[in-house]
Amino acid sequence: MKQSRFLSFFLILCLLAALFAPFALAEEPAETGEYPEDPGPSVTPTPEGVKLEGPELSAQAVLLVDLESGTILYQLNSSYPRSPASLTKVMTVLLALEAVDRGEVGLDDVITAGLDCQNGMGEDSSSVYIVAGEQLTLRDLLYCAAVSSGNDACNVIASYLGNGIPNFVDRMNERAAELGCTMTRFVDPNGLSNDNLTSPYDLYLITRAAMGYPSFMEICDSTSYNVPATNVNPVRELKNSNALISPDGIYGPGYLYEGAHGIKTGYTRAAGYCLISTAERDDMHLLGIVMGSDGPYLSDTEERKNFSDSAKLYDWAFANFTMRTVIAEDEVLDFADVALAEGDARVGLKPQRSVRFPLPNNVEPGQEDIRIELFDQNLTAPVEAGTVLGVAHVLYDGREFASARLVASGSVDLNRWEYFKQHIRESLAKPAVLTVILVILVLVAAYLALVTRYRLLRRKHLKQRRLAEQRRKELARQRAEEAARAENGTPFDKDLF
Repeated sequence: MKQSRFLSFFLILCLLAALFAPFALAEEPAETGEYPEDPGPSVTPTPEGVKLEGPELSAQAVLLVDLESGTILYQLNSSYPRSPASLTKVMTVLLALEAVDRGEVGLDDVITAGLDCQNGMGEDSSSVYIVAGEQLTLRDLLYCAAVSSGNDACNVIASYLGNGIPNFVDRMNERAAELGCTMTRFVDPNGLSNDNLTSPYDLYLITRAAMGYPSFMEICDSTSYNVPATNVNPVRELKNSNALISPDGIYGPGYLYEGAHGIKTGYTRAAGYCLISTAERDDMHLLGIVMGSDGPYLSDTEERKNFSDSAKLYDWAFANFTMRTVIAEDEVLDFADVALAEGDARVGLKPQRSVRFPLPNNVEPGQEDIRIELFDQNLTAPVEAGTVLGVAHVLYDGREFASARLVASGSVDLNRWEYFKQHIRESLAKPAVLTVILVILVLVAAYLALVTRYRLLRRKHLKQRRLAEQRRKELARQRAEEAARAENGTPFDKDLF
């Protein structure tokens, strides 16, 4: 009987497991993988139909980018590789700052210049006159490389961080590939060789990564810097070669530009005059790259047009573009239906961030088309506030300008009763579950039949036992009466029975 009770209990548990397992498993939805990264703004200069003439520049390759949105406002040969000259040093400084950030080195580490500090240097190479055996801190070397464009300083940094200049150059190329650069090949850490190649767009990717470190702009934006006396040289006063920001620099105050900051100059005869710089005005923060500009030693002009080209580029942008907030961060753009929701069965969709980017002044507000893309067309509760649900695409004349992730504006709770009923229906619709339930029902029916048969047989057996016991008692009684008569001398009369 105990075995029968155990079997009954086991079968009931199996039945309940088959019915309720889907509900229990769905309490914590399985991770479906990370959502796609924020696609960010597209690379489109102006909406269709908006005619906007670019500035007249001498530069052979140009890129102008809004740093907040990533929108490219102007480009010329921006994806074609060219010799970058000393713009190469941005990568060298970036790798040094990344090593500091990882804790591998410190800005105050004292570095001893090796015999390779003059590698590749010519008589006319930009130098801070470092000699083998001289000791400088990594901080001082970075200022020498970025402010005064010291090629020898880059050699010392590369040899120290890379355990040899060739190893460091290999890391420069690896990092460029990691940043998405496709037109870049470095052969030295300072840009002296004409075999160094990169494009304005690749330089933008490298510079954007470097600008993620506050000390990068602090160094590059310094108009001057005094290198403390070393074991070999006295104090050295460095002047920034970027004439857009340095009134007392080697080129005088004639190129100063309001709102300009950093970043790096470059020149070789093969590369022409180059400049990476930034400028801020009217709520816009722009980064400009000019390569192959005209200047002395290339023509009969005395104007260094990497500076004037950059100034023209910024003037053109500030005069023709205005920063627009197309989508506000708190703006609910649409609603999405949510199945199995408790109460309101919809959730608001709002951007994870405000969408701002520069548009030409003659583009009227409200001309944009906002298209919403949901990652999951069949949303199911629960949904937590802030959950990434899709992307809002901002288009003008069918061309995408920007995008932002869409998140849930509020939480939507799960209606557990509806959830339970749905999963019961879904479970019963599955062939495997139906088969399991059928088997369980057959087993239960068989069990009930066995129990019924057992009870019938037991009842019959007990009845037979009662009848047998009655017959036994009657026989015993008769025998007792016969014995009593025999003792009393009473003759046995069969007729009495």
